[in-house]
Amino acid sequence: MTSKLNNVGFIGLAAISSLAATPALAAGTTAGTTITNTATVDYQVGGVAQGQQSASNNFTVDRKINLLVEEVGTVTTNVVPGQTNAVTTFQLTNSSNEVLDFALVASQIVGGTAAHGGTDSFNATNVRIYRDNTSSGSIGSWDAGDTLVSGYIDELVVDTAIRLFVVADIPAGLANNAVAGVTLRATAREGGTSGSQGAAITETTGANTAGKDTVFADVAGVTGDAARDGSHSDDDDYTVQTATLTVTKTSRVISDPFNNTTNPKLIPGAVVEYCIAVANSGSADATSVVINDPVPGQLTFNAGTILLNGTVTAGTCNADGTAGGSYSAPNVSGTIATIAAGATRTLVFRATVN
Repeated sequence: MTSKLNNVGFIGLAAISSLAATPALAAGTTAGTTITNTATVDYQVGGVAQGQQSASNNFTVDRKINLLVEEVGTVTTNVVPGQTNAVTTFQLTNSSNEVLDFALVASQIVGGTAAHGGTDSFNATNVRIYRDNTSSGSIGSWDAGDTLVSGYIDELVVDTAIRLFVVADIPAGLANNAVAGVTLRATAREGGTSGSQGAAITETTGANTAGKDTVFADVAGVTGDAARDGSHSDDDDYTVQTATLTVTKTSRVISDPFNNTTNPKLIPGAVVEYCIAVANSGSADATSVVINDPVPGQLTFNAGTILLNGTVTAGTCNADGTAGGSYSAPNVSGTIATIAAGATRTLVFRATVN
């Protein structure tokens, strides 16, 4: 007999009493639970009460394997080139009706479209998975107190959601808006033994049996993760936000000893003004921008002429910087604290033709 329904006793009645409804969590009744109920029949013969008849029925609740991996948030994780410990955040929920282990794998998308619309163009390095420590530290965000996951989550209780962090390092030298996609996949494994990963789980095929059968009930995750396969996955991605600097250097003659400032020429004694313009076409501020420019040997630097952090109008440097910088022969140098994304800032100085 392949049914989980075991008849104990017999009554010749079409109807038996039903189970009373009881509140249930999302996962439902625990797998392996035996549900039993008993129907009774009282009757008389010739007005005399006869012995009560009864019949019982019991069955074993099967196991529903269901899990969900979800990206926490709806936007990419912005990173900068060379950043270490860049964090993407996920949530794993055990919606099964049994305590289970879950094998975890963090993998990288190779080409194609990433989670938030960008095209995957690089791989992060040193990829690890951490479980959020909810008893100390910054709960809900990655910190040094979180637990490095060694391949699996152990004994995750029914109807429990945990936060997981995929942490990686970003290579240096990446272009603005470069994208690395990452996938977190969880696969249900047998639970019941603390401290070791449980065996793989196989869905029960064929007819219902008298034992505890297994049904995969998970929905499809990201590409390659089918419905009802005992696993689930979701994507997140890292997007590089960096400064992209372009340097332009121009010069113009200010005056000469004979024409002064009226149509001056580049003869010995002429004053030349140099402008180094640094444009930031990236999406992040460039900070601590250090400019160095060696003055050619045919020129003599004019002291007190360095202007920093000026602007450019229609390709021409404005004389709106502030005095600063330094000269240590032969180098003119200056530091601009910040060049905002989309802005252009300058270093201007003057020298005399020998």
